[in-house]
Amino acid sequence: MAGPIRVVVHPPSPTGGRRVRVDGEILGLAHKISDVAEFLRRAGREVDPAEVPTVPWIDWRGGGPEEWGGLDAGKS
Repeated sequence: MAGPIRVVVHPPSPTGGRRVRVDGEILGLAHKISDVAEFLRRAGREVDPAEVPTVPWIDWRGGGPEEWGGLDAGKS
């Protein structure tokens, strides 16, 4: 496994989705948990989507993993 990484899931945007940043680099806009898992996979970290909400090194800002904003509110 690679060394420690810093993952920030930013607050939901008014139109839906949350920006995901890994080690300072924006990887994209996630609309659900599985999107976050895919961004982590691309960054070299395999995390089961079911485990994403409990990973201690993910900083959920502006709401937890159940908050997605916009039309995607409540979807995972």
